[in-house]
Amino acid sequence: CSSSRCPWGVVCRPFHRMVVFGQLVVGPPGAGKTTYCTGMQMLLGAMKRPRTMINLDPANDDLPYVCDIDVRELVNVEDVMEELNLGPNGGLLYAMEFIEVNLDWLITRIRKLTADYAVPYIFIDCPGQVELYTHNDVMTKITQQLVKALELRLVAVHLVDSTLCVDVYRYISAVLLSLSAMMQLELPHINVLTKIDMVMDRTDDLTFGLEYYAGVADLSHILYTLHTNKHPLSTKFKEFNRLMAELIEDYGLVSFEPLDIQDKECAMRVLSRCDTANGHVMNAEKIEDPSDPVSGIRLFHTGLSDAGEYMEEYLERYEERFMARRAEEEGDDGSGGGGASSSNSRREAEGLR
Repeated sequence: CSSSRCPWGVVCRPFHRMVVFGQLVVGPPGAGKTTYCTGMQMLLGAMKRPRTMINLDPANDDLPYVCDIDVRELVNVEDVMEELNLGPNGGLLYAMEFIEVNLDWLITRIRKLTADYAVPYIFIDCPGQVELYTHNDVMTKITQQLVKALELRLVAVHLVDSTLCVDVYRYISAVLLSLSAMMQLELPHINVLTKIDMVMDRTDDLTFGLEYYAGVADLSHILYTLHTNKHPLSTKFKEFNRLMAELIEDYGLVSFEPLDIQDKECAMRVLSRCDTANGHVMNAEKIEDPSDPVSGIRLFHTGLSDAGEYMEEYLERYEERFMARRAEEEGDDGSGGGGASSSNSRREAEGLR
């Protein structure tokens, strides 16, 4: 009954649908989407926060995390390719369109799995084909229907491999891809530079500090390096490169959060950014943890505590932790191969606790 009092004199409470929060994890192949979902599942488990893991990639049959909803139960790319004689890309596009047409299958399962949570939180692990987020609108249609049907507060988490920063052309391409995904998906958006631990081993190959690439500010410095490297293509495409840099700076939307998924502070920082973007941080007080009565308050402050920290200072602190972790690993390697292997595996499993 939409009114507060029924015709029969019975006072009714107004109907409120439960709000669901979540992350849409996107990015090109090899960016670390599945690894990110695995790390976040471990982190939220350690924090005693609810989490529902959804695999939306009909071609991904190797999931290291505990998957609650696997879209391959509805459709998988191998069957599509065999039955319709399509290639991998065509089969994936057909499968995604099939999911969009039969989205009630997914909505029903999400409602069932999140019904018992005060503040449900979902992770949607998406395919890596970039055309799904650049010019094809099937992912936009899927997310819009999910948002409407589930009262879903969704943030898109776009992952980019940080090793692309070593090559200026690849870095600019990654920034353009991030910008295109932001415009196409029409969702709150967090861009993430993954695998920064690998960049720490190649800092000599970076023209600038990692904080410069994360901030995507004043690309004239990058253009200057292109103009002075004397490469024939740099001269040929000088004007084209300038126009691309202008396009990125005119929008002024792209910046990156650095992430080493094995580092607890890095993972917590990205999670707090996502919780702020999708509004979950404002509902933190509803999270009940009998062993920690102020967990909700602490989570709220976590989302805001590092907001004013400079990126350079943050990365300096990360580098200190990274070097300490590296020294510990090298020490374990020196004490014996088998012990080092088991110790490394244990740290990867417990690093987010």
